[in-house]
Amino acid sequence: MAAGYSDGIPPCWNEGRRIRNPKTLLKMVLERPPQTVALNHICIRVKDPVKSLAFYRDILGMTVLDESTSVAGKFTNYFLGFNVPKEIENGTSEQKALYRSHAVGLIELTHNHGTEADPEFQYTGHKNQPGNGYAHICLTVDDIEAYSEYCDAAGVPFRKRLTEGVMRNIAFILDPDGYSVELIQRRKA
Repeated sequence: MAAGYSDGIPPCWNEGRRIRNPKTLLKMVLERPPQTVALNHICIRVKDPVKSLAFYRDILGMTVLDESTSVAGKFTNYFLGFNVPKEIENGTSEQKALYRSHAVGLIELTHNHGTEADPEFQYTGHKNQPGNGYAHICLTVDDIEAYSEYCDAAGVPFRKRLTEGVMRNIAFILDPDGYSVELIQRRKA
């Protein structure tokens, strides 16, 4: 029996009605119109965009796809991705917006203006921080040992090295704001 549910079935909703019958739920899932759903981007807030862009662009090898500033909102968003085609990177804002709407695996860095000037201000991605639901970004790499050595040589701090903890097949590095970036090995076919 599922914890917390009197009938053992977690709530599943359809137009405001709870669906209790697993067969009804399965039928609904199988009959729903086909659509493409993919992770478009993850948004994280950053204190200093210069440091953060240098980390994601220069250390991790991402491309700044787009940048937009809201003067009224006092923030700037930077969208970054891997393997962005040159014609998009150098394209018009319309081309970039179209590409962004179809892209997967982008990172949006949001800089709230003024945070970089406050020495006490900090964001954190540490899982033990009270009230923080953010976990991490995960990157697949071809050779995790070589990539870990590269990050170490570049002075990137580690939250967890390959040689630490129970899971010896993953590593966690930290970006300039303390957000965790997990590294995993790309599996061979």
